[in-house]
Amino acid sequence: MFDTLSDRLAAAFKNLRGKGRLTEADIDVTAREIRIALLEADVALPVVRAFIANVKQRALGAEVSQALNPAQQVIKIVNDELVGILGGETRRLRFAKQPPTVIMLAGLQGAGKTTLAGKLGQWLQKQGHTPLLVACDLQRPNAVTQLSVVAERAGVAVFAPEPGNGVGDPVKVAQDSITFATSRQHDVVIVDTAGRLGVDQELMQQAADIRDAVRPTEILFVVDAMIGQDAVNTAEAFRDGVGFDGVVLSKLDGDARGGAALSIAHVTGKQIMFASNGEKLDDFDAFHPDRMASRILGMGDMLSLIEKAEQTFSQDEAAKMAAKLAKGPKEFTLDDFLAQMEQVRKMGSISKLLGMLPGMGQLKDQINNLDEKDVDRTAAIIKSMTPGERADPHLINGSRRARIAKGSGVEVSAVKGLVERFFEARKMMSRMAQGGGMPGMPGMPGSGGGPGRQKKQQKQAKGRRQSGNPMKRKQEEAAAAAARQQQSEGAGQGDSPFGLPTGGQDFELPDDFKKFMK
Repeated sequence: MFDTLSDRLAAAFKNLRGKGRLTEADIDVTAREIRIALLEADVALPVVRAFIANVKQRALGAEVSQALNPAQQVIKIVNDELVGILGGETRRLRFAKQPPTVIMLAGLQGAGKTTLAGKLGQWLQKQGHTPLLVACDLQRPNAVTQLSVVAERAGVAVFAPEPGNGVGDPVKVAQDSITFATSRQHDVVIVDTAGRLGVDQELMQQAADIRDAVRPTEILFVVDAMIGQDAVNTAEAFRDGVGFDGVVLSKLDGDARGGAALSIAHVTGKQIMFASNGEKLDDFDAFHPDRMASRILGMGDMLSLIEKAEQTFSQDEAAKMAAKLAKGPKEFTLDDFLAQMEQVRKMGSISKLLGMLPGMGQLKDQINNLDEKDVDRTAAIIKSMTPGERADPHLINGSRRARIAKGSGVEVSAVKGLVERFFEARKMMSRMAQGGGMPGMPGMPGSGGGPGRQKKQQKQAKGRRQSGNPMKRKQEEAAAAAARQQQSEGAGQGDSPFGLPTGGQDFELPDDFKKFMK
């Protein structure tokens, strides 16, 4: 959703790089580019004006003029201001002191409230809670059935005493759900309310009646991030008519301009608390303004990636795998490779995971064109092998490759390529597990090509070649002898072999190094 905005901001910052000093004209040009980028992304005009004014005020101040790298300082200012308009700090859910905690969902029809109720229920269940979904949308056709199906998929309990389709009193259902949750020991109640195609008095009155009946701990306003500026108008209407405590953005995986998401928190004064970025129940998480700003500026989101990995990978399994790799490359088999690949697949879309890495904005087209089915093809190739072939891929000869290719429905070249890539990956992983570091890193023990390369470097460092002229060679030898004598005299006066004074002078570490020694 924020791809276009990211590209425009990157183009605006490109002109700043390489400049040791920024003039007022440079800042004006950059501010104008950022203004155009925000307006094209459908950000509300009052938000754009406030944003640009803050950026220009800070960019013209001392924090940029006195900075070692003014361009990076301007990018930092834009990042700080983006975090500000997205809500500042991460807003956490409030829980009632006396259970159950009641969370009421409000919003227009089609915003995704019912699906989001299931996502929120599953998310809370993973946090150790026992949520209950309540079907209070009794007007939209099959809304109760939809909530029941979503709850079953999420593995969450549902309270739906009325069939819906215009039958039943939503206020009474909401009241009865509290008694039901208390008796069944559900500590969180999520109330799914009815929506309308537009804001009207009937919608507001029903939402207000449910609010008064259950007195929710949190009222979450669910908004479709793809509807543009109307999202801001709807949010203001709900804020004034019913009131809400936080915002949930749905459909962040769409290709529409995402300016509404950047505008709601600033205009309404209510923070974005959750974001839904896909159709699956797992495509849902807490909204972090700093991480979203970092992703918009193309700096990745490593914290979210690490959190996803921690939720997916078992620490015990990771420790076993590290121990296996430390023993040697041959301990890592294709079965282990398949298990690791399936674990990564559980984290979600490969393209989304790659998009969280810093600097991947430059490879956006390649990432978007990734074929997610390549992982399935690789798994099919491995599963078409015998247990012996998986344990020792060296057994795979020409006839075996043909059999595996036929069994997995791929070309023979694909089987050969997989085995070759596996051997290379196994070597690299084993080297890293044994403390060798990444290959190709100069100066790191165990890296850069092994002992052969070190011998070559030692051979190159033997010394200068002597001149063929006898008179000139004699002068060079005399100069070298004098230099050696001077070096030995200096060492005797207390100089260390590294050129640091050790005798009469006091040597002080720089302040930047002292803090690492504490």
